[in-house]
Amino acid sequence: MKQEILDFCIKKGFLLDNEVLNLLSENDVESVKLILEEIMSFTQKRVITKNIFYENKDRMGPLFSSILNEKQNEIKNLEIKKKVTAEINIQRTYADSIKDEEPSVKIESFNNFNYNKLEVKNFVTYFRNRFNDIKNILQERPELENLISIDKLNKNRSNVSLIGIVSKKRATKNKNILLELEDLTGKINVLINKDKKELYEKADEVALDSIIGIKGVGSKEIFFANDLFFPEAILPERKKSPIEEYALFIGDVHFGSKRFLEKSFLRFIDYLNGKFPNTPEVEKIKYLFIVGDVVTGVGNYPNQEFDLSISDLEEQFNLFAELLSKIRSDIKIIISPGNHDGVRIMEPQPILDEKFAWALHNMKNVILTSNPSYVNIGASKNFSGFDILTYHGFSFPYYANNIPSLMLKKAMNSPEEIAKYLLKNRHLAPTHESSQYFPLEKDFLIISKIPDIFVTAHTHKSAVTYYNNILVISTSCWEAMTPYQEKFGNIPDHCKVPMVNLKTRAVKILDFEDKE
Repeated sequence: MKQEILDFCIKKGFLLDNEVLNLLSENDVESVKLILEEIMSFTQKRVITKNIFYENKDRMGPLFSSILNEKQNEIKNLEIKKKVTAEINIQRTYADSIKDEEPSVKIESFNNFNYNKLEVKNFVTYFRNRFNDIKNILQERPELENLISIDKLNKNRSNVSLIGIVSKKRATKNKNILLELEDLTGKINVLINKDKKELYEKADEVALDSIIGIKGVGSKEIFFANDLFFPEAILPERKKSPIEEYALFIGDVHFGSKRFLEKSFLRFIDYLNGKFPNTPEVEKIKYLFIVGDVVTGVGNYPNQEFDLSISDLEEQFNLFAELLSKIRSDIKIIISPGNHDGVRIMEPQPILDEKFAWALHNMKNVILTSNPSYVNIGASKNFSGFDILTYHGFSFPYYANNIPSLMLKKAMNSPEEIAKYLLKNRHLAPTHESSQYFPLEKDFLIISKIPDIFVTAHTHKSAVTYYNNILVISTSCWEAMTPYQEKFGNIPDHCKVPMVNLKTRAVKILDFEDKE
């Protein structure tokens, strides 16, 4: 029995620790295989440990509940039902509560905001915890052999691997790259030779404060890199829903601006309500995501009052809620904030303030989330659903203007390239100065869970692509070009709506721009 389970794990490319193997080995093999496949798909871990059940108990509960209920008659003696249930506190009612005819939405949104006075120690704790969390991700890379801490480097040269945060970066006189790498035990200078072209190109992409793995030789004085590794976000496969449903994604509506494209937005609403001919897919649209800058706000930049058609923030939200209320009520509308929406600029941002956005709070089919947030949609008894990471994208301009490859691509007009870069780093704003953030004990900008879909906004550019099986979507806008965008050469896309078929994974770009 144990050998069959181990052979299955090897075939699928992951390992079990001995405690989990013993826990599972006395049970029905086919059921164990099903459970392990689901665990691997959900956690994206290469080594399955007992701790993984505990760390993911909020999401593992529904998983085991549905599997165990489905297999109840076949595996009456399944011991794991007792052992695992006790450890992870299964919420059995979750799977039973999902009705096929109702769209399933589960929010994993940050909502624990601490407004205490900030001190230096808050930033120290923040960066230490961030380092440890991403270090744990990097440690799973098999390429990082002989991994040691910096203080373990001795005077003799040795082939080892290090993980550290990049505290400094500069070019030497010989045009090599010199990184200062720091972990919790010390610092070391890491030299990347310009003659190692592929390695040099990797190092050129490294941002300050990012956490990377280095493989090479060296001593306490200097370390010579032979290879460099980013944390990377990789999905083994692209999920497909057993049910044909559609999800739509928009952002940067900027309602209340004189440049708001109202006619185009009303056309979009008419489409959602089935008023366009030959659009049978409309009745299967179940989810609409609005990823920040819902309204244009008040006082976001000097002299903004001259650009407003509605000068009161509460009125902007009230009238926008009236607009959304025209959309048929069976569509779940998931809204996260951006930098124009009257919430704090520091990330993570809370949900829209009820003081101003009370009309949206009162809408039954509207779900408000923080920025960033994880949203799970489309889950059913036998399907774990899609994990969607939404992030408005306030950090994007920094990387577009500081990372060489992104500068060459003029990435504010190619935001999918910035999104790929952040997925590679497993962080939404790895550099200290790339965004305003609140230094909580846990860094909620870490991409701790790899999403099926990563959705961003802020650049006003529409883009759809894949990165390591992750669907990357950047939303267009519903505001005509502003003088600010024109000044910096940003060319916005207007009223383009990506529509994702969750069953086939086909993506179609709908265009509602009224060009008259």
